Amino acid sequence: MRVLIIGGTRFIGVYLSKILVEQGHEVVLFNRGNHPPGVPGIGQIQGDRTDAAQLQLKLADENFDAIFDNNGRQLTDTQPLAQLFKGRVQHFIYMSSAGVYLKSDQMPHCEEDPTDPKSRHLGKAESEADLAAQGLPYTAIRPTYIYGPKNYNDLEAWFFDRIVRKRPIPIPGNGQHITQLGHVQDLALAMASVLGNRQAIGQIYNVSGDRYVTFDGLAKACAQAAGQSPDQLELVHYDPKAFDFGKRKAFPLRLQHFFADIHKASRDLNWQPQYDLVTGLQESFQQDYLATGRGQANIDFSLDDQILGS
Repeated sequence: MRVLIIGGTRFIGVYLSKILVEQGHEVVLFNRGNHPPGVPGIGQIQGDRTDAAQLQLKLADENFDAIFDNNGRQLTDTQPLAQLFKGRVQHFIYMSSAGVYLKSDQMPHCEEDPTDPKSRHLGKAESEADLAAQGLPYTAIRPTYIYGPKNYNDLEAWFFDRIVRKRPIPIPGNGQHITQLGHVQDLALAMASVLGNRQAIGQIYNVSGDRYVTFDGLAKACAQAAGQSPDQLELVHYDPKAFDFGKRKAFPLRLQHFFADIHKASRDLNWQPQYDLVTGLQESFQQDYLATGRGQANIDFSLDDQILGS
């Protein structure tokens, strides 16, 4: 297949591009050209996806069998792209988020669960609905927290920053909130498994790791991945309502239970996560955290000090 990836040069897209090329697909990226392709030799078209005129100019004469929209956040991001290729593409795969789900007392989240009209990911839920309404042959992927080498979001690195410097780890609440991480390689494999799968047309899939973990458990898993004893960690629990952090984030995860059922993706896509949490975190620590020198970087711990000083 000739496949277009919107974005594709930083995190998920690098892993996906490599897998698709290895499977024999022709891969073309569309992005602003701020970063080189992560896989040598693949095509790249430069343009701004938020400018409908540029989409028309750069892509109207191009033909693709499938499109991966990896970085659409709002309906206005995805709708022009979908309209441009309506009736011209066999499959439109949209990167959504499990963050669209309405907070619930019943867990894990299933694909049929209601979405939150006040979610910061509302634009993704609206894009899913629009793709369905337009009748495009679409599939939506809803990952939970994504981790792994090249992660540009401070997730596992937030914990590593404190672990390698022997600092206390401030954790909101009692540390027993349950969450879920999925390795980026497993996510990319699930995405690639959608191609050519007619059963996936019109479907939404949760994609993540196959086990859940508490906040305290995640800190301990990161310590183990960094070659340190989890028993030596100093975990400090605090009430986040007692602090005013402004718009800054004092902790990288939302303060709630947040995990999703992945059985539907496993069944329909013949896919299973390959990474257990500690193995994946070890890869992040060795291949990314240490390799980039972040362990020696100057990290701002002012919010930590504010919490610990109280």
